[in-house]
Amino acid sequence: MAPASGNATFYIDTEPYYLKVKNECDLFRAADAAGLPVMLKGPTGCGKTRFVEYMAHSLKRPLITVACHEDLFASDLIGRYLLKADETVWMDGPLATAVRIGAICYLDEIVEARKDTTVVIHPLSDNRRSLAIDKKGEVIQAHPDFRLVISYNPGYQSVLKDMKQSTRQRFVGIEFDYPQPDQEARIVATEGRIAMDTAVRLVALARRIRNIREHGLTEGAGTRLLIYAARLIGNGVEPQNACRAAVCLPLTDDTDLQETLSDLVDDIFLPASL
Repeated sequence: MAPASGNATFYIDTEPYYLKVKNECDLFRAADAAGLPVMLKGPTGCGKTRFVEYMAHSLKRPLITVACHEDLFASDLIGRYLLKADETVWMDGPLATAVRIGAICYLDEIVEARKDTTVVIHPLSDNRRSLAIDKKGEVIQAHPDFRLVISYNPGYQSVLKDMKQSTRQRFVGIEFDYPQPDQEARIVATEGRIAMDTAVRLVALARRIRNIREHGLTEGAGTRLLIYAARLIGNGVEPQNACRAAVCLPLTDDTDLQETLSDLVDDIFLPASL
């Protein structure tokens, strides 16, 4: 399907690299064919955003992504009046734009948004498929191709940042996790543009870090961080320094944990330099 005039900016021209892990692609296609909203659950850096980009390209659909945060108001999604050339004009927000043009709207880390903000997606995630713009007195009926996708990390939520049942029971769920070691090494080698043996070492490091989460880490080392480390290595940074910069420091500020992570890095990479 060719991009509609003015909507080309929302299409992904080049196919993103994505390695299928289970049946997530088939599930997403089935949900899309049925017109159902989708919820992606999984740890940070495991490939949820890349998956949505891959599926948008595969389905030849425009994609509008919103990175949710605690200061995200409903007006940031729906739109607002702006002063332009001495007159007040309405400017659609990303959600309203997606509803009008039939795009996939991806709300990344939905639980980070304000509770009163997430309520606006409820009519879009049931049989009403509508978005009310109170400031204009307008109700938009969603384009037939409009799809709503949200994501969140269930292992990172607190009581104050959990998704309400009234929201989560409106979605089809697809669960994500870190890939199997051989799959993850392929991803890191391809995305990080490094040799497979180095990618295997990076994945081995990540798996050891993920096994010590109970000792104080709130998050394991995501595949994204491994790719960052790989790219540093590919640009001439010594592997231990690359891992400390791209993996260890982003994971924690605790000095004791930093020392533990540094020891793990040495265990994995130091023998290679002897």
